[in-house]
Amino acid sequence: MKPEDLLTLVRMPMPYGKYAGRLIADLPGPYLAWFAREGFPDGELGRLLALMHEIDHNGLGELLTPLRRR
Repeated sequence: MKPEDLLTLVRMPMPYGKYAGRLIADLPGPYLAWFAREGFPDGELGRLLALMHEIDHNGLGELLTPLRRR
């Protein structure tokens, strides 16, 4: 993980699927858990979804709050 990845989570929208257009940081936990079970996509998107899953699963979502205010 790079520190700037956290900022990307609050700025990058999900590019496809049921939650297309929703910020990765705002994706629901069950959706992230589905990716964890079924497999994350390749590349940067998959890496960011895996990071968001870890943040959500461990109850660390408040880490992103200060970044949303920027």
